[in-house]
Amino acid sequence: MRNMSFSKTTEQMYSGTKDVTRRRIDTWTHLKAGDRLRAVEKSMGLKKGQKVVPICEIEVVDVSVERIHLVTEEDVRREGFPEMSRVDFVNLLCDVMKCHPIDNCRRIEFRYV
Repeated sequence: MRNMSFSKTTEQMYSGTKDVTRRRIDTWTHLKAGDRLRAVEKSMGLKKGQKVVPICEIEVVDVSVERIHLVTEEDVRREGFPEMSRVDFVNLLCDVMKCHPIDNCRRIEFRYV
């Protein structure tokens, strides 16, 4: 089973308030509905002796491509940020992914197993 890191949204995953994630367009290219993944706290950049910490298992419901600036208020909530505005969320996402609001991203909807 493949690991998917939620290092920036670990709290949202543990609380179950997140069921959508966005990833760079050049990643997760073969992901499809029905795929199961292990959500982990962090999977890359682990220091010597550190281990992957599993959060839970998730199942992909839908995968689509969309421009980052078109994120909806509902999806900001589903990403685990109900208190954040669309604009602030887009800025956060672009900062984390090192991209621009007009760039495409991969939108991944999932359910907890």
